[in-house]
Amino acid sequence: MTTTSSITTATEAASAEGRVLHAKQDPAYKATKAPVEGKVYFSYADIHDTVSKMVPQILEFNPSVIIAIGGGGFIPARMLRTELQIPILAVSLELYDDSTNTARSTVKKIQWFDEHSEVGSKVRDRKVLIVDEVDDSRTTLQYCVEEVLQTNAPSEVAVAVVHNKLKPKKGRLPEGVVYMAGANVADHWNCYPWDAAAYGNTIFEHEALAAKCTTTAEIEDGGGSNNENTTP
Repeated sequence: MTTTSSITTATEAASAEGRVLHAKQDPAYKATKAPVEGKVYFSYADIHDTVSKMVPQILEFNPSVIIAIGGGGFIPARMLRTELQIPILAVSLELYDDSTNTARSTVKKIQWFDEHSEVGSKVRDRKVLIVDEVDDSRTTLQYCVEEVLQTNAPSEVAVAVVHNKLKPKKGRLPEGVVYMAGANVADHWNCYPWDAAAYGNTIFEHEALAAKCTTTAEIEDGGGSNNENTTP
């Protein structure tokens, strides 16, 4: 059985070499997605299923509190809270400019938690789990992890993302941070259900597009592949 620590080591080593490992997926769980007009749409069921499958690994880490990166990490964190039965803290960081759909040169810190609050006091000298929806460039994750370590001094930090984009990363996580990804995905523009309105869709239109992405991929890919590969 592959351990959490070995996943961390493999992912970080591959990232340092400019490549990313494809994790082998359970064929009953892996859902290949093809873009529709350049975008890949994920349904609420896609997200919930992927998040739930990370729970055994997260329980091995045994965090005291979740730190959700807003806005994309809020709903996955809430899904995890039901199964982990631990509280959530929220932070807001901004790398992408919503008005232009482009990345900023640096991460903007918008909101942080109060360490002296009841839940905030569970971070210092405790294990924390940082949650976000996607590991794209890894820039936001690096910023958040380093800020938590420097400002709030937890004993250990783990990162859990719903999706890891298979691409070279600009950011790098500090040594000793546990890394978990629910699924590896191709480097497309991902559309999540909580952002449906941002793309001019109702939630029902979004869910229909998510189903179309899966159906299209199954036709093109012949039902999906289960091979373990590397990508440059």
